[in-house]
Amino acid sequence: MPEPAAQNTEVLGMVRQRVGQQAYRQAMLDYWGGTCAVTGLALPQALRASHAKPWAECATDAEVYNGFLLSANLDALFDNFLISFTDEGVLLVSEQIDQCEREKLGLGDGMRLCWVAAQHLPYLRFHRERYFA
Repeated sequence: MPEPAAQNTEVLGMVRQRVGQQAYRQAMLDYWGGTCAVTGLALPQALRASHAKPWAECATDAEVYNGFLLSANLDALFDNFLISFTDEGVLLVSEQIDQCEREKLGLGDGMRLCWVAAQHLPYLRFHRERYFA
């Protein structure tokens, strides 16, 4: 069993992580105008603050350009590298998702990010490297 000091350190780390996640989510809501960066969905309960480069691999969690506010289904796919985006913001869909499932998920042709800033590009490239792996 861990010593009490170690348990306290773990608890503090979890609290800091949770506070950081809330701050990151708020930053994503502000940056993307409270809507999904792809669909325009404006229901906060169904939106997730997605990281192109996983949080655990980042020097800081405050980098707004590492994130995209996505609907829950797009977030799940993005987080699992089943979708990604080109440098122009065009949606890429993995061949692992067949046409029937694409339709059920609402993944249509021509879907794209509403904008891509130059600062997003390194993060998108990082994500695509894992997407194509």
